[in-house]
Amino acid sequence: MRTLLWRSAAALFATLTLLLIAGPPAEGQPTTPAADPDAFYWPPPDLAAHPNGAVLRTRPVDVSRYGNADGWQILFRSTNSAGAPIAATTTLMVPRGGVDRPLVSYQAIINSLGTQCGPSHTLFTGQFQEAPALGPILARGWALAVPDHLGPTSAYGAARLGGQIVLDGIRAAKQLPEMRLVRSPVGLVGYSGGGMATGWAAALAPTYAPDLPIVGVAQGGVPTNLNEMATGLGFAPHPLFGLAFAATLGLEREYPSRFVVEPFLTPAGAALRDQIVNACSQQIIDDGAGHSTAEVTRDAGAVLTAPLRAVFDDNSLVASPLAPRAPVFAWHGAGDQLAPLDSTTTTLRRWCASGTRVLLNVLPGDHGPAAIEGIPGAFGYLGDRFAGVPAPSNC
Repeated sequence: MRTLLWRSAAALFATLTLLLIAGPPAEGQPTTPAADPDAFYWPPPDLAAHPNGAVLRTRPVDVSRYGNADGWQILFRSTNSAGAPIAATTTLMVPRGGVDRPLVSYQAIINSLGTQCGPSHTLFTGQFQEAPALGPILARGWALAVPDHLGPTSAYGAARLGGQIVLDGIRAAKQLPEMRLVRSPVGLVGYSGGGMATGWAAALAPTYAPDLPIVGVAQGGVPTNLNEMATGLGFAPHPLFGLAFAATLGLEREYPSRFVVEPFLTPAGAALRDQIVNACSQQIIDDGAGHSTAEVTRDAGAVLTAPLRAVFDDNSLVASPLAPRAPVFAWHGAGDQLAPLDSTTTTLRRWCASGTRVLLNVLPGDHGPAAIEGIPGAFGYLGDRFAGVPAPSNC
C-alpha cells in the first residue's frame, strides 16, 4: 500500500493534463484489456434486461486462508458512467454460523489495467497486497465483500464508476439466501483509490441505492479534487510514471466519447501503452519508471481545458453536490502530498452542512504511513455503528 500511490500525484495529473485534451480526436480508439478467459466473468446475452444489483451467476471459492469462512464469487449487473449495463464481480466471505452478520464492503487499492489484477483473482494468487486487513474483519464475525471496483474494463481512475459497482455488489450479496445476509447492516471501508470508491459509494447511496442499510463509512486518504491536483504540477521523469500513464488509459476506457489518447502519443508512448495495456501494478511501475510526459506525448503545450476539467469533476467528490446519509469516519495524513488535506476538509464540511455526521481524524505524516495507522480506528468506528452506538461528529 505504501508503494502503490503515495508519491505518484505529480506524474499522474501532469500526464492527464497533456493527454486528455479538448474534445474527442477524429481518429484512434481506446485501448481495452484482453477478455478474461474465465467464462464466469462473461456477461449474459440478456444483461440489459436485469436491474442493477441482479445476480447473474455465482460460484463457491476457498477463502480458508483468510479465516473460518465460506466464500463465493458473484457476477452481478451494474451500470457504467455512460449509463450502459455492465457485468461486475465481487468476492464474498461469510464466517461460518450465524445469520445477518454485519457486512463490510472493503474497497482495495487496484492500480492496474489488466482484469486479472482485480481482487477476484489476486485474493487467490497471493498478490492481494491488503490481505493482512481481511483476517481481522472476519475475526470480528463480520462478513466481507471485496469488489472488483474498476469494472470489466479495469477503468483505473474512474472513481464514480467504482462507487456504483460497490453498491450493486452489496445488493447482489444481500439477495442470496445461502449467504445469510438478507437483513445485514452494511459498512464501507477503503483507503486512497479504494477510499475514492468508498466515498463515491457513500455519496451515491441515497439516490443510487437508497434500499441499502449502510450504517457507517470509513474512508482514508481520499483524493477528492482531481483538478486541484492537476493544476501547476510539473512534468519531469518520475519513478512511478507508469501509474500515471495507466490512469490516463483507464479514464480513456471509461470516457471514450470524450477523449482518445492514441493520436497524441509518440512512438515511445505507443510502445509503453502496448506494454502495460494488460498489466498489473508492479509491471506498470517497472515499465514506466523514469519516463516522462514529454517523452510519450506529441503536444507538450496542451493545457487543461473544459472537457478535461469536466472529466476530473465527474470523479471528484469535492465537485459533486451529493452527500452521504450514513455517518462517516475519515482519516488523513496532515502532510499528504497525494491527496491534499484542504480539499478533503472542504468536502467533509459540505457533507456536514448537508446533515451527515462526520468524524475526521488527522494523522501526522504523508499518504503512505496514514494508510496503516488509520485502519484500527476505522474498524473500531464500524464496530460501534454495527453495535448501534450513536455516531460521534467533529463537524
